[in-house]
Amino acid sequence: MKNVRMCIIGGGSRMWAIEFMRDLTMHDDITGTLVLYDRDYDAAKRNVGVADQCFKVNHWEGHVKVVAEKEIGKALDGCNLVIISIEPGRTECRWGDLVLPEQYGILETVGDTTGPGGIMRARRSIPLFTGFAKEIKAHCPDAWVINYTNPMTLCTAALYREWPGIKALGCCHEVFHLENFIADKVAQWFKVPRPDRRDIEVDITGVNHFTWITKAAWNGNNLLPRLMELAHDPKAFPDETKIAMERIEGKKWFDCDHLVALALLRDFGALGAAGDRHLSEFIPWILRDEKELWRYGVVRTPYEWRLSERDRKLHKVFTDEELKSKPTDEEGVDIMRSLMGDRTLYTNMNRPNVGQVSFLPQGRIIETMNYLRKDEIVPSVASDPPLAVRQMISHVSDVQQMTLDAICEHDDELLFRAFVNDPLVTIPLSQAHELFEKMLDACKLEY
Repeated sequence: MKNVRMCIIGGGSRMWAIEFMRDLTMHDDITGTLVLYDRDYDAAKRNVGVADQCFKVNHWEGHVKVVAEKEIGKALDGCNLVIISIEPGRTECRWGDLVLPEQYGILETVGDTTGPGGIMRARRSIPLFTGFAKEIKAHCPDAWVINYTNPMTLCTAALYREWPGIKALGCCHEVFHLENFIADKVAQWFKVPRPDRRDIEVDITGVNHFTWITKAAWNGNNLLPRLMELAHDPKAFPDETKIAMERIEGKKWFDCDHLVALALLRDFGALGAAGDRHLSEFIPWILRDEKELWRYGVVRTPYEWRLSERDRKLHKVFTDEELKSKPTDEEGVDIMRSLMGDRTLYTNMNRPNVGQVSFLPQGRIIETMNYLRKDEIVPSVASDPPLAVRQMISHVSDVQQMTLDAICEHDDELLFRAFVNDPLVTIPLSQAHELFEKMLDACKLEY
């Protein structure tokens, strides 16, 4: 892969941008240019320095030149690959996403995908993504575009709504966690060394963070009956309140034991295929009471921690040890290599529905398995989950469509209809109107 031109929109990021640069150093055949574009130009410039350090630590100097650009058009000119990983607005914007709903009794574990917080984050994000689509069309129309930004479904949908010809995909690692969970079980059940998660064959369907596994196999063995047996074992669901308290004390906000995913398999016939903190936001039976959430070992990520983490990352100085390359579960570089003809990759992607999900309208952004190869993505047709699961996914997708239409058409009346149709909004209409107006004011895009 010679002379590849890559651009990261959000190139000042202290997470995805650096992870991508570190993953690049695992591949000695890549050469070219990596352009970092960020509305905070100084942050992008700091990451140029991190890239230099990373490449030196991994003895990878001379492969890829890393530069920061102030103008997005100049950054995108001639790119083969564009990665979008941004925070829409200051971290303080998330006060309205997370704290205001809590004042009305609506709990959110993450608040960036669904629920009142996800809808308002979409209101900040979607105009930015329609702008990105215009710039990509003008400066690098043949580039493949990987979106990492949440709300994943709506940000990716905004790209396609603005320019249907864009070659974009949404990339999320939540399904990987369930593949790893199943790989652990395979080692236990079959008394074998733990297989790589990529050796677990799954069929998934749904929308991002509300994905479901309908089939799972390893080495020709159907794993769903074993998973179903586990899900019906009462011993599989201990009260994890004590563990939840330990996670709060240790600030382990992202840890989970996939008990929510197993409960969905037990009660609805398909395995939840995302981390419990994301799945919980689509099923209000768990999030109406924090004590109920804790029973599954799940804890909410506090707004105050997000502020402190933002400040920590902003001033962080990376050690050489932290920048040493090592195998990861992230697939950004693998996706690029596949789309440029180096290999074929079979993985989960967020893309428009062209028939791979039978029960959702065509054009909706859905998450299923896909083959990625030279300059094309070929989706697999997903198996239909049970009717109850189809109903829940359809409801979420309809709310997402209303949200997209409302924001693109500047129609806050329609946005309110989406808001009150969200599964987490179970408060009286009078309170919903009050909360909605407060959140509209609080969610304004500010930097």
